[in-house]
Amino acid sequence: MKVLGIETSCDETAVALYGEGGVLAAEVFSQFDLHRAWGGVVPELAARDHVKRLLPMIRATLEAAGCPLEAVDGVACTTGPGLIGALLVGSALAGALAFARGLPAVGIHHLEGHLLAPMLEPEAPAFPYLALLVSGGHTQLVRVDGVGCYRILGESLDDAAGEAFDKTAKLLGLGYPGGPALAALAARGRPDRYRFPRPMLDRPGLDFSFSGLKTAVVTEVRGRVPDEADRADLARGFEDAVVETLVVKSLRALEITGLQRLVIAGGVGANQRLRQRLAEASAARGASVYYPRPGLCTDNAAMIAYAGHCRLVAGERHALPLEARARWPLDELRPPS
Repeated sequence: MKVLGIETSCDETAVALYGEGGVLAAEVFSQFDLHRAWGGVVPELAARDHVKRLLPMIRATLEAAGCPLEAVDGVACTTGPGLIGALLVGSALAGALAFARGLPAVGIHHLEGHLLAPMLEPEAPAFPYLALLVSGGHTQLVRVDGVGCYRILGESLDDAAGEAFDKTAKLLGLGYPGGPALAALAARGRPDRYRFPRPMLDRPGLDFSFSGLKTAVVTEVRGRVPDEADRADLARGFEDAVVETLVVKSLRALEITGLQRLVIAGGVGANQRLRQRLAEASAARGASVYYPRPGLCTDNAAMIAYAGHCRLVAGERHALPLEARARWPLDELRPPS
């Protein structure tokens, strides 16, 4: 079964074709240049750019796969959570294609795509596994027992880790997107210059909080303009605090659940310091860590096509028009039906 996947939840326009042999072709366009002047994503501009790019990218993906539209067997698209205008562009086009071709269609939860992204790798983890989902909008520890079987064990009570990265990057005068820029600056910083708080590590449980960490950086730089070396040290101190918090909570979750497989998903999962620390800490306790390749950590349509394939093959079908939802709790998902 060949499934066309569409992802337009935020500022990436993405299309992919998935078949039994894996991802047959994929296209991603990031709107960084469009939003850089504003210092963040402008929802209306994001939706308009999706309108402009989506159809040509579908044609390019099908051509790269050597697959005519007539050979597509189903359509899957992200229908939430995300920016509602951006979601509406993808869901409207996906629904139109499904209606015009008489194809089955499914709306996919964006976070389900991230949770299943490691299954696209040659060495995919077996169920069940623990997933650390870290992105600009979410920081969660999730037990994954199968497709549609997710239990949130802990989550951020305020800012997500990726959001804290972006806000701190802006505070340090870095460009958009801020997370990768801050990580690059931190690579030049000294690890022992600033010691910022490790939020909620002194409390039991698996929840996170990153707003206070961001405030600690604000307090440190208040009333002065740090030079380049000082900015690098601040970035390193901030990154170390986030990474240590994520590592300690992940190990705590492995201990509580008894699981031995840890999956890292979401855009912050591409952070090299986080990967290194988690690999070392997990190996020390005999656990295995699985990462999607960097292109599957950020928003992409391959993960949406794969999740759609799982549900369509199991016989799940959604009525048209597909409903876009800006908010969609992960625990509302159920196995394919």
